[in-house]
Amino acid sequence: MPFQKLSKHAINLFLLLLLAGCAGTVPVVKTADTYFKEGEEFYASHNYEDAIAQWKKVKETFSSPELSTLVDLKIADAHFDNQSYIEAAAAYEDFRKLHPNHEKAAYALYRLGLCNYNQISGIDTDQTPVKNAVNLFEAFLKQYPKSEYVAEVKDKLDVCIMKQIEYEIYVGRFYLRTEKYAAATKRLEEALLKYPKSEFHDETLFYLGKAYFLSGDKVKGRETFNLLAKQYASSKYIEEAKQVMEKYY
Repeated sequence: MPFQKLSKHAINLFLLLLLAGCAGTVPVVKTADTYFKEGEEFYASHNYEDAIAQWKKVKETFSSPELSTLVDLKIADAHFDNQSYIEAAAAYEDFRKLHPNHEKAAYALYRLGLCNYNQISGIDTDQTPVKNAVNLFEAFLKQYPKSEYVAEVKDKLDVCIMKQIEYEIYVGRFYLRTEKYAAATKRLEEALLKYPKSEFHDETLFYLGKAYFLSGDKVKGRETFNLLAKQYASSKYIEEAKQVMEKYY
């Protein structure tokens, strides 16, 4: 009997300890606000991947459409600040599609343009980011002409257009080096037509005139150099143009 009583006591004690242990392992369910605040803390500490992870949990709670919309943009910003521009661009684009009339739609388009702008690299690399940035910045200025970001967008658009002209000249010079003069003149003529207001066309005119001379078209070569001297009187390319004239005219 004492053994039985002791056994029952031990069993009851074991069950109590087991229940207490189980109670201690019950996971704490966090609210969307908690996940959001944790994301904010990670973001403030520049732990962008952790911030994104917590903000994604906010969306998974389906607790508040407004909060979900807010974290959509914050996730995009975290990718951007982490210099993950491809992921950021996709996130900003998704935000614009999901919330086209949101008060931050202009901001999302502005940052989308920056995502492409920040991917611009050398002149001898893929020029897709330049082209995309131009299209996005032009779309921004058309849609949001009174935005606080207009001045910066205009400045960056000018830089992009300059880079596009530089690329056209780069290709034109390549054709010159490989003695493909018809291709060179075509490319450089198109650059003048496509970007008529650029202040960098003294170089374009110089290589276009040179291409004309090398192809045997002295008349157009001289006309082009005369235009260079007229429009860019202080250009460093005028002296080089004179040397070409002396050699081929």
